[in-house]
Amino acid sequence: MIVWLASYPKSGNTLLRSILTSYFFSQNGDFNFELLNKIGQFPNIEIFNKLGINTLDENLVFKNLIKAQELINKEYKNYKFIKTHSAFCKVNGYNFTNLENTLGVIYIVRDPRNIVTSFAHHYDLNINEATNALIDKSRFLVKTSSSPKVILGSWNFNFNSWKIFERDKKYLLIKYEDLIYDKKNTILKVFEFIGKLLNQNIAVDDNKLKKCIVSTDFKKMKSLEIKETFYEAPLDTKNGGRKPFFKLGPNNDYKKLLDKKNRDKIEKHFKLEMSELGYI
Repeated sequence: MIVWLASYPKSGNTLLRSILTSYFFSQNGDFNFELLNKIGQFPNIEIFNKLGINTLDENLVFKNLIKAQELINKEYKNYKFIKTHSAFCKVNGYNFTNLENTLGVIYIVRDPRNIVTSFAHHYDLNINEATNALIDKSRFLVKTSSSPKVILGSWNFNFNSWKIFERDKKYLLIKYEDLIYDKKNTILKVFEFIGKLLNQNIAVDDNKLKKCIVSTDFKKMKSLEIKETFYEAPLDTKNGGRKPFFKLGPNNDYKKLLDKKNRDKIEKHFKLEMSELGYI
């Protein structure tokens, strides 16, 4: 069954994946980029190719999202973490997922005033364009070589859409800021949540967890990216190389980097959710 790691882009999904893969899929808790392949993204081209679905037909992809998840769940009887930036909603009348294919949802949220600068860097936008993207309720992520088109929605639409799983006790909300400043306790909450979903205790290896925390420190991951190619980093359209994925991390401070006009615009559009989350 699928445990979704859902988030708006640039909200800490990669950090959570890094911690989870280094704990569950490494021998001693040391992180490396190859481990991230253990938690793939959905939707992805490969799974639809297995089903013989033409991914150039967007409506056909949306129509078969559930069928693709059923195939994944046939392969993984216990549980499988899968990353997504999709909002939970209907597109052309087709749901993104359902309770039959979802064991649980871990939603990672981040202050949108800090997302916007990372979003601009990653998607090659200026700050005004990135701010408008965050408030665009009809925003899609375009098709890539590995992923079909997916509905993103605005920052608050994406955040609110996944809350529906809370009524079935299948929802855990974690904040990016807690992953940075209270990493151990946040991960223990994730383990506890998984245990409840599975109706079993997740035994915690303290030494391994400590290594996971150390090896996924932002500075270490930034240093690793300098030495090795990180294939999830965005392509630089100017020189054909890759832009740094681990650029600012905790140093991405909207108070220093975001102009007042865009800051006010974000706070106005997302006042309700930002108040709920304690961001304002």
